[in-house]
Formats: sequence, structure tokens, C-alpha cells
Amino acid sequence: MTDQVSSDALRTVLDGRWAHVREETRRQFARQDVRPDPDLSTEDYRAHVTAALKTLVASGRPHTGFDPAVGGEGDVGGVVTAFAMLAYGDLSLLVKAGVQWGLFGGAVQVLGTARHHRTYLRRIVDGELLGCFAMTEAGHGSDVAHLHTTATYDPAAEEFVVHTPYPQARKEYIGNAARDGELAVVFAQLVTGGTSEGVHAFLVPIRDAGGNPAPGVTIGDDGRKGGLNGVDNGRLSFDHVRIPRENLLNRFADVAPDGSYSSPIGGETARFFTMLGTLVRGRISVAGGAGAATEKALTLAVRFAERRRQFSHPDTGAEIAVLDYLAHQRKLLPALATTYALHFAQEQLVGRMHDLQAPGAAPAGAREQRLLEQSAAGIKAVATWHATHTIQTCREACGGAGYLEANLLPALKADTDVFTTFEGDNTVLLQLLAKELLADYGRTIRKGNPRGVVPLVGRQLAGVLAERTGAASLPRRLPGRGIDLSDPARCRALLEVRRHDTLATAVRHLAPALRRGADSFAVFNAAQDLLLEAARAHVDSTVERAFADALTRVADPGTRALLEKVHALHVLSVIDRERAWYLETGRLTATESRTIRPLVDRLCGELRPHARTLVDAFGIPENVLACPMLDDEAWAPGPDTPVAPTTDRIETG
Repeated sequence: MTDQVSSDALRTVLDGRWAHVREETRRQFARQDVRPDPDLSTEDYRAHVTAALKTLVASGRPHTGFDPAVGGEGDVGGVVTAFAMLAYGDLSLLVKAGVQWGLFGGAVQVLGTARHHRTYLRRIVDGELLGCFAMTEAGHGSDVAHLHTTATYDPAAEEFVVHTPYPQARKEYIGNAARDGELAVVFAQLVTGGTSEGVHAFLVPIRDAGGNPAPGVTIGDDGRKGGLNGVDNGRLSFDHVRIPRENLLNRFADVAPDGSYSSPIGGETARFFTMLGTLVRGRISVAGGAGAATEKALTLAVRFAERRRQFSHPDTGAEIAVLDYLAHQRKLLPALATTYALHFAQEQLVGRMHDLQAPGAAPAGAREQRLLEQSAAGIKAVATWHATHTIQTCREACGGAGYLEANLLPALKADTDVFTTFEGDNTVLLQLLAKELLADYGRTIRKGNPRGVVPLVGRQLAGVLAERTGAASLPRRLPGRGIDLSDPARCRALLEVRRHDTLATAVRHLAPALRRGADSFAVFNAAQDLLLEAARAHVDSTVERAFADALTRVADPGTRALLEKVHALHVLSVIDRERAWYLETGRLTATESRTIRPLVDRLCGELRPHARTLVDAFGIPENVLACPMLDDEAWAPGPDTPVAPTTDRIETG
């Protein structure tokens, strides 16, 4: 059923809801050279990326994500989809565009009000006003709620005074700061009437019309980095910089001329998380960019592995393509299967974001927004870790060729490395996800029958005893009760079991923190590994469900059969990765566990003939894949190339 599947049929499935955006973006790639020149100096490279940013403006694509009032189309999902595809070309351009339109422009759009939109938004969208998103501080990265930059209101002048109180409170790693930014969205503690009202966002000019630092603003250059050197990251400090009261982005809170503070959201914590929740687009965009970079790396590695031959077949003497070796298939094909799974999860996530944030959408409820934030945090973490691991694997799979800059993989490796720590450190994001899962768990308990809590605790205690004694696996050790891991439904069930069990285990270990006099930090700190495990299990289950949902929309039997094999390889790879947990908790017996790897090997063999089709389905334009190791002429045999023997065996002696 899978022999006749084409890459075009697969691409139709992969392109999904924004297929028209993907096709248009591919055509734009084909018309221009979007790859970086590795020989450019830092300054020339930055200038090149800034010029490319203007080319994006001319394409009209950045406009589509903004409100029609500023010349946009309100296609939030479409612009995030197109943004991610920039990773097929130059990731510095992807990040520069993300800073300009996703972070800077996005903050003005979602945190500001009509006065800010009228004054700034059209110039931002048109690329006439370049800006920064100044949140991170040298001393406070992930802990945004406790940033130390202050914005103190002076009612006599009706101005805010923005100040950096000490060196570690400077804004650090800020894109667009070192060279191009004119205006910054600065996150600072709002102080009025002697009271701090928490973190808010302010518009602060950082350069004058001549490109010089504005009065009171100190700008530093972060210099060369491990990658993304087309982005001018820098640091910002403020020495009592005065800005008008109107420069407060006041969608969720405002300060009157007399200094009185007001907000429609009661409570500093609720206000803070509501504000940050509107900026979820950044994390979703990073996950998408990581996915596209991974797709490019796998396309390069699979194509190379089909061409590269190593050692001779003992019977025919013909050299063997390295992708025909099981060890090489095990390197690339499970990673390819997981990349497919993450692609479908990302598509689903972008769709949910669009439905909540597009102009004219019904106001999002607290629960819908919270679930979106949870998914964005988890998928961003898993997708970027997957990118880092997979791109390194692809580099190794291409041997020395993969280490040459001309063959593109080193730049992919360098430029995506920081994705695991920007727009949220991955470990912190999974901790945040775990806390939200615990909060959801608590809300479920509070809404239920209090009498039901006792049996629940009893079942959890029984689970602990089962884990410690191995009793949980006893029923499956009886004849005829073993788990058939070739059954997709049973494999899916194993992911769900792990999701529920790891969360329940985390709850049990955190319960002592509720006791009077308990050291809650010590309890939480001791359970961090369990929290991270629960969050990862939740994301694994979410990603699998997205793939399963995508399968239900595939009408062509052959295409669906092939994707079902890819899905099965992904799920088995996750179970294989977590074999220790399944064995320790008795969810799998040793005998059952030993069946996993042969099944993975079998699926790799079955997917080997389709490997090229699977990567071609990503639809990456040929001009951004062109490199010496994939040059057809380089692989064509010359007149003096030895011909492999045609006899059935190689003569010896």
C-alpha cells in the first residue's frame, strides 16, 4: 500500500491548514538567495541581515499577522508558519524578524492600546521603526517577575523615570540593540506613590535620529556569539531616563496623571501572568523555527546517506549505501519520525493560537489561554531539545562532509544551539508546565466530591506499593496477558499511563509541603526531577495525540499506511527512550521490553525505501539545500572508476 506514495501526497498532509502560505513562502525562497555568506565580517553580516529584513517587508508577509487597521490581514497563524520557514535559509534573519515583528511589534500590538497602535504600529510593520524587546536582565533571566529595572512615576512632570539600579540589572542579550534598534519595549517594575505594582512594559527611545544613544541610555555590544552573528545582540542600561506617561503599554493597567494606578485585573500575580500570556506567540515561533531547521538537517543527512557508499557487499562486491546499514537507519529514521510528530503538534498549536488571537476571535477564556500557554511551553522545550540532538546526529551521520561549513550543517548546529535557552530556558519551561499540571490536578480535586479524595489517595498509595514491590507487573506475567508492542493502541496506552502515573507520583512527593511547618522549598526542590519527568511525559502524550489526529484526516490509503508506520516508529522510540521507567514501575516486563528494539529495527527497515520521499515531503526549496556534498556531478562515476564484480562471490586467494 505504501509503494506508490509520493512526496507531493505527503506534503499535502504536512502543509495542513496554511498550505497556501507554505507554497507562497517556497516561491519567495526560490526567487532569492537567502543563505548567509560565511566569509562576511560581523558588521557586514549584520548589514546583510538588516537589508534582508527590508526584503521581507517588500514581500508583504510580515504585514499579514497584524490587524487590518495597519495594513494587515489578521492571519496570525499564517505569519507564524511563514516565520518558521525562514529557518530553511538564514536563521539570523529568522531571529531578526522574530525580534522586530514577533516580540517588539507583537508587544506593542497586544500590550498597547489604540494610542500606541496609531503612533507606532504601521511604522513597525513597514520596517521603518526598528526596535527591541528588552525583558531579560543579566541577573534575572527566567525570573521575570522579579526584574530590578524600575519605572517610577513622577506626577509633577507626568513622566516615568526608567532606571537601572546596578550593573546586573542591565538588559542583556537584546536583539536589535547593538546596531539597529531605535525604540525598546522595556519591562520594568512600575512604582507609583511609593508602591510597586509589579512588572509592566514601557516604550523607551534608545537612539536619536542620528543613531546615537539617547540621553541616559548606555548601549553595549555583545559581540561575536556561538551562532546567529547576523543579529546585533546588545545590552541596555538606563540612568534615570524620562519618558511620557503615555509610553506605558496600558492594555492591562494604567496610571492616571495624578499617579493613581488602575487595572481591570485584580492581583499583581494574575495581572503579570495575563500580560505574559499574550506573548505566547514567541515561544510557538521558536518551536516552529527549530522544527524547520531539524527538517533541513534531516533532508541533508538522508540525501547524503543515500549517495555515500561505504564497504562492499560480501556477495556482489558492490559498495553499500550507508543508509542501508541498520545502524545508520537507527540514527536518522527515528529522529525523522519524531520530527514528523512534532510538525503535526506544531501545526495544531499554531491553529489553536490563531483561533484565540486572530482579530475578531471570541475573547479567550482563562482555561483556554492557560492550556495554550502550557502546550507552548512544553512543545517549545521538547522541539528545541530535539533540534539540538538531531542536528548533531545529522552532522555525525555525514562524517567529515558534515563538518564543512559549505555543507550547511555547522551553521544549523551553531545557530539553533541557543534555542534551548531563549524565549524561556527549557528546564524552567518544563517546571512551569509541571506547576500548571499540578494546579489543574488541584482544581479537579476541589471541584470533585471530597469523599472521593480518600479512595484516590488509597489508589495512589497502592500504586507506590506496586512500584516498590513490582506487583504492578504481575498480572501481565500470566500466560496470555503480555503486552503486544506491535499493537499501536497498546503503545499509545503506555504513553498515557506514563503521563498519569508520573503526575500522580509528583503529587505524592509534594504532599508533605502542605503540612504545617513544612519546608516547602526543600520539598519542592527534592521533587524537581519528578516534576520534569511528569512534564515531559505530558508533552510526549500531547505530541502523539497530534500525530494521531493528523492520521484521521488522511484520505488516501497508501499515504495513511506510510504515515502509520512513521507514527508507530515515533511512539516506539519514546517507549524505548523511557524503558527504565516502564521496567522500574512494572508497566513492562523484561521480556516485553526486549521486544521494543527489534520492532524499531523492523520499522526502520520498512521505512528505508521511503526515506527520501519522507524528507522531500517537507518541500524545502532546492536552492537552500544546494551544497557540495549533494552535488550530482560529484557523485557521478568517472571513466576510471572500478566496476564492482558481477560474480556472485568475491574470489579470494
